[in-house]
Amino acid sequence: MPGARKEDRILLKNLQNGNSDALRIIYEKYKTDMLAVALAMASDRTAAEDAVHDVFVSFAGACRGLRIQRSLKSYLLTSIVNRLRNIAKSGRRDFSPLAFSNPQAAHRLPPEEKTMASSEKERIDQALAALPEPQRSVIVLYFLEGLKFRVIAESQGESINTVQSRFRYGMEKMRSFFREGEHHV
Repeated sequence: MPGARKEDRILLKNLQNGNSDALRIIYEKYKTDMLAVALAMASDRTAAEDAVHDVFVSFAGACRGLRIQRSLKSYLLTSIVNRLRNIAKSGRRDFSPLAFSNPQAAHRLPPEEKTMASSEKERIDQALAALPEPQRSVIVLYFLEGLKFRVIAESQGESINTVQSRFRYGMEKMRSFFREGEHHV
């Protein structure tokens, strides 16, 4: 990972010096991860894609004064989470998680297993949607993007204890959802 950080610092420096190709490289490098997080939080693909593009436009405009302390990836993923939080707070769109399943893998399943996988995905989506947004975002960043609690805490400006508590409470609520078989958490 240290090599990736060094590469990101060079890309950011090149971007700050006016190299527009650096923005394209950063976009290509992180767009899939960013879209995955956005899809886990947004109710539709268009909203998720719009959020990714909004973050990149903001990133390009603010890059000159930007100082990334840790990793560019965690900065961009946190930017997506924050962008979608702001949209959700504004009431402009209905956000509910969609991710945590692999659609490509589902196509290879026999029909009866496809139905089961689809049903399980819906239950996971329902459980995630019922969580408070701070708990949901920690769970998404941890499981979907594989970020460590320390990185999530730093990128969100929270203590590691707060992030771990959000994760723990969110997971307890999800376990309860599945144990009870109810459609509310």
